[in-house]
Amino acid sequence: MSVNACAEIVRAGDPDRFLAAMAAPPAARMVLFPIYALNVEAARAPWVTAEPMIAEIRLQWWRDALSEIAEGMPPRRHEVVEPLAQALDSEGANLLDAAVVARRWEISREPFTSTEQLVAHIEAIAGALMWTAARALGATDEDAVRGTGFAGGLAGWFTSVPDLTARGLQPLMNEGESEIRDLARMGLDRLSRVSRAAHPAALAAWEARPVLSAALKDPSRVRDGTLTRAPALRRLRLMRMAALGR
Repeated sequence: MSVNACAEIVRAGDPDRFLAAMAAPPAARMVLFPIYALNVEAARAPWVTAEPMIAEIRLQWWRDALSEIAEGMPPRRHEVVEPLAQALDSEGANLLDAAVVARRWEISREPFTSTEQLVAHIEAIAGALMWTAARALGATDEDAVRGTGFAGGLAGWFTSVPDLTARGLQPLMNEGESEIRDLARMGLDRLSRVSRAAHPAALAAWEARPVLSAALKDPSRVRDGTLTRAPALRRLRLMRMAALGR
């Protein structure tokens, strides 16, 4: 199967990561697009049905596919799984499984009981996803990459709060200004300069700093859904980061 099919899935389901991957070198896209496509498919699973059991079965299908890759078995004939098997080794498949498991929160729809639980959830998805991609590209700076992944994931989480709330979820503990400011500071503190090898994967967090800085300055913008910047500003920042490596 072609990586182009994965790219189309990402373009339709995760436009920001699509732009980030397109800003990466062509060789890196062969790794990034299958990983990002898996993330799109896992993210869809809780929402394609109102039946929790069916959603769990869909997630388990992806977990089984990753387990087979980890065990060195022939990959399933699927437009995402086959390119994914080319991009991941055994450890990479196991790492990516954590991001799939974390999607169960959207099936259970249970409120977070602590800020630590929310942080762990974002780390399990965005941190694991970025580290899986960076590691597959040859990076070794795990802490820096996971920190940057968390910051990017938190920025995306903040911008998604109105949508998640409309879907019946409780994305924040209480949506108070102090909680949002504390989380924004944490995200900014964890943003790191990553290695050259990890840079193509880290491009996915290109809007983390401006979004988290805006949330820190005015937490009400999280609830109001006004954190997303103008497309021209966003693209200029991505182009700068891709060109300069920061």
